Amino acid sequence: MHSEPPITVIGIGAGGWPGLSGTAQSTLIGAEVVFGSTRQLDLLPPDVAARRVPWPSPLVPALPGLLDAEQDRRVCVLASGDPMFHGIGATLTRLVGVDRLRVLPHPSSVSLAAARLGWDLAATDVVSLVTAPVETLGRLINPGRRILVLSAGAHTPAAVAELLTRHGHGSATMTVLEQLDGPAERLVTGAAEGWTIPDGDPLNVVAIECGDGPARAVVPGLPDDDYEGDGQLTKREVRAVTLAALAPAPGALLWDVGAGSGSIGIEWMRAHPACRAIAVESSADRAAVITANATALGVPGLRVVHGRAPDALDGLPRPDTIFIGGGLTRDGVLDRCLTALHPGGRLVANAVTVESEAVLAAAYAKLGGELTRITVQRGSPVGGFTGWRSFMPVTIWSAVIA
Repeated sequence: MHSEPPITVIGIGAGGWPGLSGTAQSTLIGAEVVFGSTRQLDLLPPDVAARRVPWPSPLVPALPGLLDAEQDRRVCVLASGDPMFHGIGATLTRLVGVDRLRVLPHPSSVSLAAARLGWDLAATDVVSLVTAPVETLGRLINPGRRILVLSAGAHTPAAVAELLTRHGHGSATMTVLEQLDGPAERLVTGAAEGWTIPDGDPLNVVAIECGDGPARAVVPGLPDDDYEGDGQLTKREVRAVTLAALAPAPGALLWDVGAGSGSIGIEWMRAHPACRAIAVESSADRAAVITANATALGVPGLRVVHGRAPDALDGLPRPDTIFIGGGLTRDGVLDRCLTALHPGGRLVANAVTVESEAVLAAAYAKLGGELTRITVQRGSPVGGFTGWRSFMPVTIWSAVIA
């Protein structure tokens, strides 16, 4: 157990002091130091005699020093709403440990928004754009879905409206909920397309009701036409089988080596919001295309590394899973990938040439796993009739590395 006094994190809403519980109020009155944003600190009455310290920017790098300087004092930290929901509570837990932290939550802005709108929060998607680009929202847009967006500021509603329209969902209804639970609470509603409502209060949540618009599958195997590129693309049927072999899991990190148009890493990240991927591509033009494809398909967090494996793999975070879509015959690529994996990590590699198939055959003989060969045929016109057009067979090796 820690000998230092606990740090108390107190959630506070736009309603300020009257909305706090008696426990939260008495804790603040007894505090010696209170950290928070200037807006939050201004919500406290004169009864709180503690020294008030506004957060610097950037905040996270400064936190250890700020807290160490006050380690012998009674410290309170103000947070918006629920500190453990996209808030500073989780950051402080990692920094000082749960034993030294006491959290007094307030209803989150998401809970307040759902209450105002009568939405079932369990059936509503939530995305935070406080630190993520607006393109992150693209992964969630589908007909009939309800989405709550935690805004980065007054400009977020207009950016959301533009993105919805760009994705063919201009008919979506948007409601901007400002200063929830405060005296200046305001709700404004309009269609995404032609959004002309001026920027309002920076403290807002955007509620989206998607209407008619194009649907995009949440399972692997997006249409090939969803990707820009020069043809270096794993075809959708092979892509679906490959992703099944890769077995995306929440929080897992994928290396997509020889990424081409980026489809494997992109659909890995679309499988779950916590999935992470690094795409490694030797062509500068293709690397730029990967970034554009990832942004368009709602996973702008895909990291793109321009370089040639195996050298380009040096210094990358250790992966849980690796896909090799190109470069199998290059000296050191397969060996470097095998040594990079954690024990129990998974490697999947695709081959279309005799030479790359030979590499997989040798790896299969040595390490086991599963070896699969896929031939895809698609119907295409033959005069006035329909015939089968074959693509090159693809050999897939999948193995869990001991």
